[in-house]
Amino acid sequence: MNVEMIEGVRTLSVDMIATTAVAGVMLMLGYFIKAKVSIFDRLCIPAPVIGGSIIACLVWVLKSTNTLNVTMDTTLQLPFMLAFFTCVGFGGSFKLLKKGGRLLIAFLGSCWALALIQNVVGVGLAKSLGLNPVLGVMAGTVSLVGGHGNAAAFGPVAEELGVTGATTVAIASATFGLIAGSLIGGPVGNFLIKKNKIKAEVESEEIVQKTEEKDESSIFTSKSFLAHLTIIFVFMFGGILISDLVSRLGIKNFALPNYVGAMFLAILFRNINDKKTLFKLNFKITDLILDVGLGFFLTMAIMTLKIWELVDLAVPLFVILVIQLLIVILFSIFVVFPFLGKNYDGAVMTGGFAGWGMGIAATAVVCMSAICEKYEVRSTKAFLIAPLCGAVFVDVVAIPTIIFFITKFA
Repeated sequence: MNVEMIEGVRTLSVDMIATTAVAGVMLMLGYFIKAKVSIFDRLCIPAPVIGGSIIACLVWVLKSTNTLNVTMDTTLQLPFMLAFFTCVGFGGSFKLLKKGGRLLIAFLGSCWALALIQNVVGVGLAKSLGLNPVLGVMAGTVSLVGGHGNAAAFGPVAEELGVTGATTVAIASATFGLIAGSLIGGPVGNFLIKKNKIKAEVESEEIVQKTEEKDESSIFTSKSFLAHLTIIFVFMFGGILISDLVSRLGIKNFALPNYVGAMFLAILFRNINDKKTLFKLNFKITDLILDVGLGFFLTMAIMTLKIWELVDLAVPLFVILVIQLLIVILFSIFVVFPFLGKNYDGAVMTGGFAGWGMGIAATAVVCMSAICEKYEVRSTKAFLIAPLCGAVFVDVVAIPTIIFFITKFA
């Protein structure tokens, strides 16, 4: 850690280890607060969001009062995220996916529909509020469905076409979306389960999981843990290589997130391993690594949110974002949930959809985790389908839609 004066303001640089230590402390504090304050548990607010938000707000107050600027080294956030999504991939049995084929199509169709709706709403509201319509696109599909990655990619594209402030608006909108998505996904799923009196059970995957568990090693040793960790690191590295390869292909306005490549490799390995056992997977170990990766990754992501960027947004843009938020909630409850079948899997996926609709694929997963944690039943279909659709397949429609709206209204 290092403190120095930069442009007249004292600046604290928090190194990688200290950042991770703070994230761990705030994650545990988040769990403590959630256990003590019942409303957080009832609404399925994730512990990483609770703990991470405390630091994010503290950093914001220190910065806004010119007391102290804080920068944190989040180098370890990437490996935690990759480990988490790799472990998600181990749950990707095609046996389960075939039984959830209709859900995948329904969820993906909902993603595509929302990508179009958010741009239409953004452009329409921007026009009515006297803003450049392209800023409505920045506060629509670019930042909400696309997240910070698309915001950073398409903001400069819009500015090159003469739209001043497009990048700032996109990044700030993505920050708003990540916070809002993390907060609404769990409550939406929980509301649907309570309102419809849905029993917390899955239909077909229980049988598959129980059969697999009989073949697992019941002994949790340091050697078995290290063996699983080694495989996960290999797939994490493979995901980075795949992402770099796609990047070198130079496909315009397209990038494959490295965690998607890692997840695909894990899915491929899982299904080959199901047919011909190459390695005896112990799902207690993969679930443990999954929980650790998710907890640290999301806590760091929330801790380092630049909340002050939201304050810089003009009132009309706040209006656009709040209306976008309401549309995501209503669309999730009245369209997506019935479309997904009005069962437990559907409720968990709808909560994930609401989180994803304002945030990113990881937001969907953490919202679904909070729901499943409360009801103590894991929806494997949800954890397989939502990240795949929300991170990759949605771009088939989302990116062409973004390009069309920017070029038409710039």
